[in-house]
This record gives sequence, C-alpha cells and structure tokens, in this order.
Amino acid sequence: MFRVERPLFNRLHNTLVQSYGLKSTTKMTSVEALAMFLWIVGSPQSVRQAENRFRRSMKTVSRTFNRVLACLLRLAHDIIVPKDPTFSEVHPNLENPVFWPHFNDCIGAIDGTHVNVVVDKSKRVPYLNRHNETSQNVLAVCDFDMRFTFVMSGWPGSAHDMRVFKDAVTTHQDKFPHPPPGKYYVVDAGYPNRPGYLSPYRCTRYHVQQWQNGPPPQGMKETFNHAHAKVRNVVERSFGVLKMKFRILLNMPKFPEDKQSRIIVACMALHNFIRERRIADREFDACDADENYNPMPSSSASAWPEDEPLVEDINMNAFRDELAHALFYGV
Repeated sequence: MFRVERPLFNRLHNTLVQSYGLKSTTKMTSVEALAMFLWIVGSPQSVRQAENRFRRSMKTVSRTFNRVLACLLRLAHDIIVPKDPTFSEVHPNLENPVFWPHFNDCIGAIDGTHVNVVVDKSKRVPYLNRHNETSQNVLAVCDFDMRFTFVMSGWPGSAHDMRVFKDAVTTHQDKFPHPPPGKYYVVDAGYPNRPGYLSPYRCTRYHVQQWQNGPPPQGMKETFNHAHAKVRNVVERSFGVLKMKFRILLNMPKFPEDKQSRIIVACMALHNFIRERRIADREFDACDADENYNPMPSSSASAWPEDEPLVEDINMNAFRDELAHALFYGV
C-alpha cells in the first residue's frame, strides 16, 4: 500500500522526524501522516479517498499532505545531488567490457519525461504535449546508481527538451551539476552534440527497443548508437521505476499547478532515498538483475524544434567519431 517495505518505511520516518521537521500533532501521529502521504502518491488516491480510508476530515488530510510534502522537499534539497560533485571516480557499471574504456569519462545521463498534470481550461494549450495530453516536461539528471542528481519541474508539456535544458543550465546554473572539463553526460537526439553532452548520431537507429526488435548494429554509427543507448538507458529505467512506484505521476489529482510540480520533486526524493538505503525493493531489484529491464518504457525523444538552428561542436563531433571508430574496430 505504501510502496516501500516496512524497514524502509521506518527508516524514512525516522529520517524525516530527526532531520526534516516531521512532527506528530494532536490529531495525527507522524507515522500516520507519512503513511497517508505515501498511500496518496503511490496508488494514487484522492484527498476524498484518503478521508474515507483514514477516517479523517478532508481538511486534516489536506493539511497533513502539505506538511509531509514540505518535509520531503527539504529532503530533496539534500538528496537530489551528486554523491561526488567532482566526478573523480569511474562508476563500476562503466567497467563493463562493452563500455570500457570508451565511456569512462561519462558521469551520467540527462533526459526529459512528461508527467500528466491537471490545468485550468484557460491554460490548457501550452500544456498540451504531442500526445494531446496536458503534462509538465520534467528535466532530470541521473547517475549510474539510478539516482536523480538534478530535477527541474514546472515547464509545460509543449516545451521542447532543449528549451528546458537551457533554462536549467542558465537560470539554475548554481544548482545544476555541470560536467567538469573532460567529463560528459550522455543525452539523446533531442540535444545537440556539445562539450560535456554527448549525443548519438541522428537519422540512425538508436533507441533500445529498435535493437531488441531488429537486426544487430551495422557500421560505425549504428555501433556507436547502440553502445550509447545502452549507457543512456539508465535514465529511462530510472523514470520507469519512479512512475511505477509513485502512480500519482501517471494520474495527478487536481492540485494547484505549483503543488503538482512540488509533488514530482518529492517523489524523486523518495526514489533516491529508497535507492540509497539498498533495502530490498521489487522495482530496483528487478533493474539490478537485468540491465535492460524497464518497468515502464518511455516514448522516443521529441524532434528538434524547427525554429531553432542545430549548432553542434566540431571538437565534440570529432570525439564522437573517435569513439565510434574505436567501438567498431575494437580498438
């Protein structure tokens, strides 16, 4: 019911009480408050359904939800960050012979995901995505432990991934985990190939599903794209675990828009907390057992916006060509 095992629930509760301000009140204990929040975001359930299940007034349910949400956002500030801001060590996953040593300077993956939201009719058009659903385009940076190290929610679903990314690295440049010189993130074809951000070859097979259902890679570009997709798949699998575990991200109740954005961030904080504790968890355990497992595969990247010229870096293109040559010839 609460999307976590009992030992992890207890540890989460103790952490929120000891460090992030979760308290019992005269009407509800801190244990019940956390359980109610997890029940609402996990199933998901509405405030009215929580009123019936917990036998509390809607006013009490709403206030309690907001209290726990505020505590989790304080947790998010501390937990949605890189473990090592200097990115000095190569992650063990990249020591796989398929990747080593070609991707040993990769520090994570970046992608956007759409979270369906509810908005007023007057604001509906900007939030319509290409599937004609109202959503927020949420940008996330992820490490190879399937932890989110940066998140930015709030952008309407019609916004292209690159526009959201530009806002992240400029408006929020003090919080964004910029890659040090010589290091880079892997990104999909919705981003240009630039220093610090390695994208695949365009107009060439790329997504994991294409490799699973089609012939093996042919030529240097497809060989590179295949390896690149397997490296970047960590962010798609992280999104899959996040949405499988916290179903509110698939069917958001009618909360105010800014509150919906905060709920997204809180769920990502919970995701990181679960992952870091390494306590038995069904979704994460399945991912650890199978590097290709994704409980909820996402759709392919959005096309490059027509009104924005694609400018790629010559040196980064040369670096990509070197990797492709080395992968194809086994250098």
